[in-house]
Order: sequence, then structure tokens, then C-alpha cells
Amino acid sequence: MAPQRRPQYTQENIDQQLQQIHLLDPSSSSENLEQLGPIIKQIHANRQQEAYLRNLQALIATKDSEIEQICTDNYQEFISSASTLFTVKSYTNNLRDKITTLDASVSQVGRGLVEKKRTLLQSKKTAAKLDEAIDTLQACLKVLDVVNRIGELIKEGKYWSALRSLEDIQSLPSNSLSQTPFYQHLLSSLPSLRIQIQNAVTASMKQWLLEIRNISGLVGKLALEAMDYRTRKWRSRRDKDPMLRLSRVGSAVEMVIQERSDTNVLDSEKLKVDFTPLYQCIHIYTTLDSIDDLRRSYQADRKAQSDLILPDPLPLASLVSLTQEICGFFIIESHVLETTGNFRSEREIEELWEALVARLSSAVSASLANETDPDSFLRVKECLIGFVTTLESYSYATQSLHSLILMLFEKYAGLLEGQFSRRFDVIFLQDDHLPMQVTIPSERDSVLAVVWLDPSEQDALSKSGLPLSLPWSQGFFLCCQDIRNFIQKFYHFVDGVSQHHGNIDELLNKSLDKLLANHISDSISRCLSSTSTLSQVVQIVSNLEHFEVACSELERSLTSLRSTQRGGAIRLSSSSSFANTVTHALNRVTGLITSKLDDFFELAEYDWTPQSREDTPSMYLYELINWLTTVVDSLVIKEIYKDEAYRGAVGYIAECLMNFMIGPDVLAMNENAISNVLVDTEFLEGELTRIGRGHLSSVFAELRSMTSIILNDAVQDYLVPQVRQTTYSLVRPKRLQTLLEKLTRYGSSRRNAQSRERGDRRRKEADAVGRVFPGENR
Repeated sequence: MAPQRRPQYTQENIDQQLQQIHLLDPSSSSENLEQLGPIIKQIHANRQQEAYLRNLQALIATKDSEIEQICTDNYQEFISSASTLFTVKSYTNNLRDKITTLDASVSQVGRGLVEKKRTLLQSKKTAAKLDEAIDTLQACLKVLDVVNRIGELIKEGKYWSALRSLEDIQSLPSNSLSQTPFYQHLLSSLPSLRIQIQNAVTASMKQWLLEIRNISGLVGKLALEAMDYRTRKWRSRRDKDPMLRLSRVGSAVEMVIQERSDTNVLDSEKLKVDFTPLYQCIHIYTTLDSIDDLRRSYQADRKAQSDLILPDPLPLASLVSLTQEICGFFIIESHVLETTGNFRSEREIEELWEALVARLSSAVSASLANETDPDSFLRVKECLIGFVTTLESYSYATQSLHSLILMLFEKYAGLLEGQFSRRFDVIFLQDDHLPMQVTIPSERDSVLAVVWLDPSEQDALSKSGLPLSLPWSQGFFLCCQDIRNFIQKFYHFVDGVSQHHGNIDELLNKSLDKLLANHISDSISRCLSSTSTLSQVVQIVSNLEHFEVACSELERSLTSLRSTQRGGAIRLSSSSSFANTVTHALNRVTGLITSKLDDFFELAEYDWTPQSREDTPSMYLYELINWLTTVVDSLVIKEIYKDEAYRGAVGYIAECLMNFMIGPDVLAMNENAISNVLVDTEFLEGELTRIGRGHLSSVFAELRSMTSIILNDAVQDYLVPQVRQTTYSLVRPKRLQTLLEKLTRYGSSRRNAQSRERGDRRRKEADAVGRVFPGENR
């Protein structure tokens, strides 16, 4: 900027200024001396005193010249003017003195004012700086108070407020504090404060995780108790309504029909789980843009906690508490998944679930590997089924646990089968094979409620008078009782299992068939071999009859039971085993009867070369028939089995008579002996007809046909194929040849020509029969 130029005073300027104060104005009657002050001040301010005085002196000289001129022209006026001029001069001198005095005074006053002004300005600057310093210190105090408050908020657990305070510090508007080293240092320390907040909230969450681990067992216990109550309530309602039997707990029908309020085990009267530390931690980490770090840390911590739940090896006694802890663990995880948005993923929880379920399955399998008590498997199943049902309600996949339960069930079924097989073996070892007796109605009713019978027989026995001799022995009753217990325990295990009905039915079929066939039917078969009393064998037959009926009734009742569980029909193949054992038993009856018949045939005293023919049967046959009819008719078995006994006995009689004629014990015989055997046969046929068993006479058909060939001399007719096939189809050539040879030996041993001739003819007939049918297998 150019320096300011000082004003220049000319005579014209001075003249104008004097005119302003009326010093040179002749028309003015007064002097305006007050105007001199500003002029003098201006002169003094501009330091032009000397120049002004010089110009003023020049003006005076000019004015003097003008006065002299005027005086010359106007002397009088001049004199007057001179007088006036002297007056002015005196005024001027006074004015000059005053100006000089005033100038000195003003100079002195100005210098004081300037000094004071300078002092004042310096004081104002100092005051401004002090105010600025005070404001800065106050701002610093405020910031420091906020920083201190952040520490207190962290200690109080108010992490979000502490983080907001940090943001407030960072977002302070620009001011004098912003440029200070203190503020820059404070800003540089904010990351460490964030880390401090992050560490504090992380520690809070870690402590929360520890507390959650400690209460997971209680959470699971409350959830399992709630599910148990829900299951019992639904089972009670389902039992009252047959239409609901196909629905299980957790099904759509149960969830719609059953009036219930969902129990939040995490917020109940017994337990309140506070998730605030976790939510706060998630919020803080999200704000700090570190949520992925928290997610990984949380997953690692929860995995570590899940790994610590199951001990190795697993004690079965602690399985209940362990399943409670696992249940609580995953209920909490389910709640975290539902309430934390994207913090947890379903896949992360599935990984924890699948890993823990795999370890649980392995641990349970290992703990039960050497277990032989079925009840231990049942207790494990009861524990697992409640665990599975509870976690199914939280949408966890339980297929592997159902597979574990089915695997346990297979082992359980095998142990149960072994347990009951030993009981069945003991039952038949101790059975006396005598009819079971009941004397009072309650005893009869309790027995009839246990055994499986045909409805008609059940009704008849329930109306029979007392005391009552039941058509089965104690062994049958005990077997039915144990079979019911077996089925009850079998289905007790699968109660609540919602899958694999086909496999369960197959296991039940196999187990029941093994028990019925291998340990009941086979045990009875072994008993038959060691039983020589006919009444006991007959009782065994009666037991077998009822076992066959029981198999059919058992199939129907089990199929009806399984239909309520959407299972398949039960088909027991052991019925054929009982049928075979019945056949064995009937053969045993026949064997015992035939052994007695042997005693009668030992009494038979046949004359195989009599001279005449008898018209009456042998005497031993009367006793034989009387004994046979008495014994067989007294057997307490079905009529068809009595008929089988008669058939076996009569067949044995026919075979014995046949052996008399063709066996090696009799070397020779004549036609009269054959006729006597025929008379005995006709007697037996007549007796069979008398007792209503005439259809059994067919067993003598071969014997009758063969004797008729001999007695009617029809050997030549027999050699004709067409006649043989139509009339003598039952006669076996080898037997006929043997009989003809015996007749030949008799004729050859006689001395009379007629007998020898007949013997020779029989020899030729025997040769002819042998030539027509060569070989041994005839």
C-alpha cells in the first residue's frame, strides 16, 4: 500500500480557513475562534506547523501589502485599518501563543492517549488469548470428562454408550481445540479405546457363555419335562379318541387339536436366560465392522463347549443329565439363530448338531457293546426318545438318532429273545404235561385273559362250571403269559418311535418265530421223545393245538395293534413248525399205541399151516380192539386227531398182519392160514364200522386184495395188465411173489401129490410174477 501524502497548505487554503472562522470576513461582526481547534489539531496531526506558519506569515505579508495599498489609496481608512490590524496582530499573536500552548498540550495529551491505547490493545489481546485458553481448557476438560466417562461406562457394562461417546468425540466440530496436539493425541488413542470396549464386551460374552454352559442342563431338563407332560397329555387324549391313534406328538394333528400354550423354557418362572450380553456384543462388533471375527470366535467357543459335553467313555448312569445338557445347548442355539438375524447360520448349528449326535451315537453304542440286560437298552431308549422328540420340536434333524434307536432296538430284541428263550426252556423242563386246574372264577378269568383261544372255545370255557380242568397244561399258560410280556416289552421299546415300522414288524416276526419255533415247538418236540406216557403225549398234542390257534389269534391281535401305528401285517411262519410238531406228536401217540399193540401181537398164536379154516377171529383181537377203542376214545384231543390215532393203529395192525404173511419169521404157510388172517381182517373191519370208523377199513385193502388173489386162484388174472391195473392196483408184486413162495415151500414140504402139485403151481406163479416185475424196488 502506497504511503499517505501529507497535505500542502497554500495561501488559498489558509485564506479559506480564515474565512471559515470569520477572521478575514469583513461582514462578520464576531470571531469564530472555536473553529481554530480542529484546524490546529489537523495541523498538529499532520505535523505541518512550520509550513503552516510560513504560509500564514506569507498570507500576513500579502495582507499587509494589500493594506498598504489600501492605505495609500485610503489613508484614513488605512489608519483605521492599521489600528484594526494591530488589533488583529495582537489577536494573532495571542492566537499563536494559544495555538502553541494548545499544540503542546495536545501533543502531551496525544502521547498519553496513544500509550494508553497501546496498553489497552495489548490488554485486549492478552484477554482474548486468555479467553481462548480458557475455552480450550474447558473443551479439553469436556473431552477428558467424556474419555473418563467412557472408562466408567465400560466398567458399568454400558458398551454401546461408551462406543457412542467415542463417536461423539470423533465427530466434534472443527474449532481451536482441533488443531492442538492434545486433540491429535486424543484422536490417535481412539482405536485403543475401541479395542478396550471390544475386549470388554468380548469378556462379558465369554462370561455369559460360561454361565450358559452351566445352565444348559437345567434348560434341557425343563424342556424334557415340558415335552414329557405334553406327551402324556396327548397319549391320554389319544386313548380316548380312536381317530387320533395314528397321530403322534409333534404331528400336525396334535399341534392343531391339542389346546396348549408353548412353554418358553428360556423365560419361565423357574428360569430366565438373559441374552443381553450376546446381543450387546453382536451390536458392538457390528458397529465396529468386526462381526465376522465375532461369528468365528463364537462358533469356535460353542464347538469347544459341545466337545466337552460328552465324556469318554460314556457312563450310562449319566446319560440323562448329558442329554439334558445337549438339549439345553441346542435350544439356546435355536433361540440365538431366531433372534440374532444373520449372526448365526443354520449350517453352523447343523455342523455342531451333526458332530455331537455322531459322538453321542458312538458313545452310546460303545457303552452298550457288552451290555446283556435288555432293561439297560430300554432305559437308554426312554432317555433318547424324549431327547429326540424335544429337539424335533425345535426343527433339528433326528434321522441319525432314529437309526441309533433302531440299532439299539435290534440288539434289545436279540437280548430279549435270549432272555425269554431261556425262560421257555425252563417252563417245558418243569411242565408236568397234565391238564391245568382252576377252582375259582377269578382264577379262571385271569387264565382266560392271558391265553389266546378261539372265540367259541373262550366263550364255552368262560361259562363252564367249577372246578374246571382246562384243555392245556401249565406250560401253555406260562408260555402265553411270557409271550404277552415279550410283546409288551417289545412294543414298550418302540413306543414313541415314529419311523421304520416295516423294520420293527420284521424284527417282531423274526423274534416271535424264533421263540415259537425254536424254543417252544422244538422244546415240545424234545419233550415228546422223552415222554412215554400216552396221557402226557396227548396233553402235549392238546397244547400244540392251542399253540396253533394262539399263533393265528396272535397274528390278528398284533396286526390290529400295528395298524394303530401305520405298521404292516404280522405273519408268523412258526405255525408250520407247530403243525410239524403236531404231526410228530401224533406219530408219537401212534408209536406208543403201536408199542402196546406189539404186546398183543406177541400173544397172537397163529397156526400158519392149519388143516382147516376158522370161522371166528383170533381171541387176542377182542382184547386188542377193546383196549384200542378205550384208550383212543378217552384221549382229550380233536376228533380228527383221534381219527389219525385210529388210522395209525389200524395201519400198524394191517402192516403186522401183512408181515405175518410176507415177513421172514414165517417160512411157509398154506391157504387156510391166509383165510384165517382174512377172517381176522374182516372182524377188524366190522369193529371199525361199529365204532364209526369204517372209512379206516381202506388200510386193509392191499391185504384183502392179495389174499383174494391167493384164495380165488386169480394169479393169472393178476398177470393181465389191464386187470391188474383196475382190480389189483394196490397189490405190490414183490409181496405177492413172497407169499406165493411161502405157499410153494408149504406144498413142496407135503408128501401128498395134490399138495406137491399145488406147490409146484405156486412156484410157477411166483416165477411168473417175478418175471413180469423184475428188480427189488417193486
